[in-house]
Amino acid sequence: MGADGGATAKGASLGILMLDTRFPRIPGDIGNPASWPFPVRYRVVPGASPERVVRRRAAGLLDDFIAAGRGLVAEGVDGIATTCGFLSLFQTRLAAALAVPVATSALMQVPAIAATLPPGQRVGVVTIAAESLTSEHLTAAGAPPDTPVAGTEAGGEFARTVLGDEPGLDVAAARRETVAAARALAAAHTELGALVLECTNMDPYAADVAAATDLPVFSMRSFVLWFQAALDPRRFDPPDRA
Repeated sequence: MGADGGATAKGASLGILMLDTRFPRIPGDIGNPASWPFPVRYRVVPGASPERVVRRRAAGLLDDFIAAGRGLVAEGVDGIATTCGFLSLFQTRLAAALAVPVATSALMQVPAIAATLPPGQRVGVVTIAAESLTSEHLTAAGAPPDTPVAGTEAGGEFARTVLGDEPGLDVAAARRETVAAARALAAAHTELGALVLECTNMDPYAADVAAATDLPVFSMRSFVLWFQAALDPRRFDPPDRA
């Protein structure tokens, strides 16, 4: 019986590039290992603050994300995800540089979701910062540039904590603000057939949004679960007799 080496670590097909943060990452947030039914490997990108990535389009950070991604690949991961949907701007360049599949943003689901909807319906996006989510971010993810968008900023608890990188979070307030943004978007665009939560920190509230809007809700967690299923497919042993 033999064994092969090569990678630093085995057993985690997925690597996740983390923003450089201190805000709470509660269960459901993709930066919390308890959110996953499989092992993951994390790598923090130094200097990648939420404000810099969201408000300043991750200016000057591409090389740092590439270096961190290459570090995860060297450790043995088979695919890379990130903890901020605004990194759709880096999707093409990260995929080219890392030599493994890359999923930067929940926004990348929009075209596939739209293809499942009845004629006349489309996908809406709930984000942490609507004024910063541009048509360029959407286009980079393959989403229509006129996709309806609503944000939670407006001085609320969720945006204050995440974008300001505060160490404490009022979870109930963050839930209310995420649900309120989704309701407002659905009310303003009655043609919506599904929602995508751009922000990976909104995943803990996905079920609340679905209950409040009566719409399917997709998120970075739903995207990564699909992504990981291909990186590490479940094996089904055939029965002894058919």
